[in-house]
Amino acid sequence: MDVVRTPFSYLAERVTVPDQWVRRAALATLVCSVLIIVTGGAVRLTGSGLGCPTWPTCTSTTLAPTGAMGVHGIIEFSNRMLTDVICIVVGIAILASRCAKPWRKEVTRLGWYQFWIIVGDAVVGGITVLTHLNPYVVSCHFLLSMLQILASLAMWQRTREGDGEPVRTVGRPIIHLSRVTVAMTALLIAAGTLVTGSGPHPGDSSDVKRMPFNWDKITQFHADFAMISVGLAVALIFVLMAVDAPTAPRRLAKEFLVVLLAQGVLGFVQYFTHVPELLVGIHMLGAALCWVAVLRLHLSLRVRPQVGELSRPTDIEALVATA
Repeated sequence: MDVVRTPFSYLAERVTVPDQWVRRAALATLVCSVLIIVTGGAVRLTGSGLGCPTWPTCTSTTLAPTGAMGVHGIIEFSNRMLTDVICIVVGIAILASRCAKPWRKEVTRLGWYQFWIIVGDAVVGGITVLTHLNPYVVSCHFLLSMLQILASLAMWQRTREGDGEPVRTVGRPIIHLSRVTVAMTALLIAAGTLVTGSGPHPGDSSDVKRMPFNWDKITQFHADFAMISVGLAVALIFVLMAVDAPTAPRRLAKEFLVVLLAQGVLGFVQYFTHVPELLVGIHMLGAALCWVAVLRLHLSLRVRPQVGELSRPTDIEALVATA
């Protein structure tokens, strides 16, 4: 039976990429995924959301901004170009994983997931401009970036473990508690988009539509999710200590709590200082880091040994230590 040949398969037959390079490429996609959230925030906080008033070109006649559009056009166009950069980085990661020996199809598949999420997010970004920064579309644009972080982190994690069946390192109740914590963190981030959509930074100096929520009340709603998330993080730390869980989950649980507390303190400071742009930008970075931290914690509660590798407790402990 003939096998369908693709440019990727031809390249894989002639090039071998070391596993270490694949891991580095996957990590680069994660770094870029966080970076694009920060630059997207810079676009909004500098009032450059309509620096390029149309999409996919910057004006009706030119691809790039003109001198008359000033710094806002440069900022908005630069953020668009960063999407091209992350596409290139993801493309390199896909090629690297395809050329690894042996070929791990799931790693390559996660790279393709990232590519299509980026394409979808770019289209939503274009709709954001065409709808004159509709806050609901802006929220979807941000949440798709969080989905991109999930895919890139999953790819990086898969490059650092084997292909055997997942082996739990803690009991099922702790796994369920971790899932609730991940879900609560996701709701916390989603509630943050409602605060942003109702707040004083619409992304442009023109009359931009805002969400019809009372800003003080929706901010309190967001803070309530933060308090619950902190409580769940503390509970996870004590539970992991009580069952003498492996070192990695305990360490990552503490890291998640630290990031979450720092994010909470920053949120209170920016609220009482009337949400200055710089603090809002740092808060957006903190949201991405909280998401990374809780996902890493959840993934640390199981390991994947190499195929055929024994899964005795000592083996599992060694795998967790090297994860």
